[in-house]
Formats: sequence, structure tokens, C-alpha cells
Amino acid sequence: MTLSTVQVAQLLTTTAVVILAAHALGYLFAKLRQPAVIGEIVAGLLLGPTLLGLVAPQLKAGLFPATGPTSVALGTLGQFGLLLLMFVTGGEMQLRPGERERRTVGMIAVAGLILPFVCGALFVQLLDYRHFSGPSGSLITFTLIFGIAVAVTSIPVISRIMLDLGLLHTPFARVVLSVAAVEDVVLYVVLAVVLSLAHKSPTDDYGLWALIGSDSTALSVIYHVLVTLVFFAFLLTSGHRVFRWLLLSRINVVARRSPVAARVAWLLGAVLLCTVLGINPIFGALLAGLALRRGEPPRTAAAVGTIRSTGAESSISASSWQAWDTLRQFSLAFFIPIYFFTVGLKLDLIHNFEVRFFLCFFVLSCGLKASSIWFGAKLAGQPSGRAWDLAVALNARGGPGIVLATVTFQAGIINDSFFTSIVLLSVVTSQLAGFWLDRRFAAVVTDAVSAQTAHETPGQPDQEAIALPSNTLTGSERVQDADRPDIPERA
Repeated sequence: MTLSTVQVAQLLTTTAVVILAAHALGYLFAKLRQPAVIGEIVAGLLLGPTLLGLVAPQLKAGLFPATGPTSVALGTLGQFGLLLLMFVTGGEMQLRPGERERRTVGMIAVAGLILPFVCGALFVQLLDYRHFSGPSGSLITFTLIFGIAVAVTSIPVISRIMLDLGLLHTPFARVVLSVAAVEDVVLYVVLAVVLSLAHKSPTDDYGLWALIGSDSTALSVIYHVLVTLVFFAFLLTSGHRVFRWLLLSRINVVARRSPVAARVAWLLGAVLLCTVLGINPIFGALLAGLALRRGEPPRTAAAVGTIRSTGAESSISASSWQAWDTLRQFSLAFFIPIYFFTVGLKLDLIHNFEVRFFLCFFVLSCGLKASSIWFGAKLAGQPSGRAWDLAVALNARGGPGIVLATVTFQAGIINDSFFTSIVLLSVVTSQLAGFWLDRRFAAVVTDAVSAQTAHETPGQPDQEAIALPSNTLTGSERVQDADRPDIPERA
């Protein structure tokens, strides 16, 4: 298919408007000490049916037509942005808390997952789920999605907030990020199961299961659940070894020619494998990012000496982290803002926003999540002030909440109204977490110093308490995260 000159001009104009508007609003929100991703969503909201479509419908239809090459291209760029977002998010996950924090992390993760998920699932029984379900939704799928929406936590937004506040070195940050990582992995597995449950007939399936050709819904569900769990276990335990073997292989000329291309190929390979197996591609992108960062050669020169060094390895390891940072920064500059813009573009607050339901959903979700985290923290022996800090920090939905809304809406599991409520919940809770931690900065730092001092021996600092996770960037090496607020650093 060849585009006409007019179609090319329209596509370039729309893409330029999206990029400029997303980054301009992101910059404005960063100056207001809010996550920049919220500005990117608001940019789409303002240029979508909520505002521009209301005051200038012809201009909105010209910039963002419902059909045609521009619509297809923008949707494709947004989908690739979603895959890169999950890839980057997986690369930022830290699943190894310090020895002293493991009990706290375990208590909070269990309480913060089980209690809100179960209570949210029970609350669904009081609703008419058909009013919020899409064409592929059912009572089971809607119940699971509602429970996930109540229990989900965002790694990117809270990690970036704490980085800019100077809290990322503290045990408090390690607890928060470890709990968020555990919760997100579990909830993404549940999401993959939900997407497999949404298959209504063999014609809805694809890949390996479609070749089998069975028309049994029960067998289809069992197959998708088992394949998802096996795929998750393999990439989590062995994916980093596979990536490192591919990266250091003598026949891998792509890694020598372009380390960035090698990482993109790794992402696309994982996504393709998921497609063949019948797993949702975003799950493959998330685990590909997780395996890639674990399989990267050590970042520091001292650490390089801990592994066997060959000519190929030393040559590739020198550019590995630079390649990851390059891929990450370009994704955040182009593809990921387009994705978040398209999320805002889909929001129609004039026709699809039910105020009473959202307020009820907001109070229920925040109340259940915060109280569950607070309860788990108290069981772990945390003081009340620290328990509340953990409760508010882990209440931020951010990117995972938006991904949940987008993927389930595209799959037809939820409708426009519930999609709008989940996105707005993610936006508001992310803002609240940043506001709370900014105001509680002095107390959080004081608690962290007290906790560190209590475990130090005289004249010897506690290295575990002050060490950063192995995949955390500091100083000039750090770059923006997917839910980046860009808050100016404290002096």
C-alpha cells in the first residue's frame, strides 16, 4: 500500500502534534511537581473528544480520523509504545530485597495483594457487571479485572518520585520497590490468565492452540493458563542466561554491529514467541525486559572482573549499558509518549464518565489498598508513621493501572466507562503519592537514618542499608522512567 502525498502530510502532521503536545504537557506537569506521564495523558484528553472534539469537531476529526492510514499508523505506534513501556518496566524491576527487609516485604506484599483483591472481587457481587463489561467480558473476567484494579501498584511512578526526592538510597525505598515488583509480577500473571479466559471460541485463539483446533473452552483455558505460567517460570529463572548466551555468542554479528538492534530483536523475539504460544504480547515484553537487565554484563569495571572475560565479552559489555540507555531514552522520547497520548485520546469524559461510580471506586480502591498495606506493615513491626508512608506510596497505580485499562479495553473485557474510571484512578493516586512523599520527606529520611543507625556497628556503616540495587542508576547515569515526574532535586 502506497500513501498519497496528502496522506503522508496528514500522518506527519498528526505525529508531530502528538509528540509536541505530549512533551509540552509533560514538561508543564513536571514543573508542577507531578508525574510527566499524567501530562502526556492530559494532552490526549485535551485534543480528544472531551475538549477539542466538543469545541472544534472538524479539526479533531482532521487531526485524528477514526479510520484511514493516520488512524492505523497512530494505533501501531501506540501499540509499540506499550510494548516498549512493558520492556522498560521489566528492566527496572528489582526482585531481591535486602536480608532485613524480606520479612517486611513478605508481610506487606501478601496483605497488599490478597486483602484488596479479595475484597474487590467480593464487591463486584453488589454491582451489575454487565453495565461495565465489554463484548468479551463475563462475570469471572470482570471480577478478576476489578480485583486487579484495586490491588495494582506502580513501580515506575513511585521509583522516579523517590529518586527525585533523594529517597532511593534508603531501606524505605527498597521495601516499597520490592513489594511493588512482587505485586506487579503476580498481577500481570493474573492479567494473562484473564486474557486467556476472554477467548470465547476457537476462532478467537491464535498461534499454537489455533493449530490444535480443539473447540473445548475448558481445555483452551487450561492450555493458556499452563503455558503462561511455564513461560513466566522459564524467563524468570533462565531468561537472563539465554540472553547473555545470545549476546556473547561469536555468531551474533547484530550485537557487534548495533547493540540497540540486538535488544530490540530480543524484545520482538519474546513478543513473537508469546504470539505463537497464545500469550498476550505485553507479558512477553515485560519478562523480556526483566531477563535482559539481569543478563546484561556488569556495569562497573570492578564487577566485570567477577565473570569470565573473553574478547567478545569485553567488547560487548563496554557498550551494553549504553545501548540499553539509548533504547530507553528514545522509547521515552517517542514511542511511550505516543502510547500515553492515545490513552488520553480515548477518554471521553463527556459521555463515558460516571461521577458517582468513580467516586465510589476511588474510595473503595484507595481505602482497601492503603488499609491492607498499613495492616501488613504493622504486622511486620513498622511504626505507625512508616506504615502510613508505605500505604500511600504503594497506593499509586501509575503505568500498570493504565496498561490494565488499555489492554482489557482493547480485548473487549471492559467498556468505555470502566476504562475511564481505571485511567483516572491511576492518575489521581499517582499524584497523591508524589504529594504525600514530598510533604513527608523529612520524616521518611529521619526514619531511614534511624533504622540504618540502629543496625550499624561503631565506625562501620551498614553497607546493606545504603547500597543501591544492582540495576539502579545513580548520578549522571540515571535517565527518566516511564512514569517520570521530573521533580527538581532537593538541595
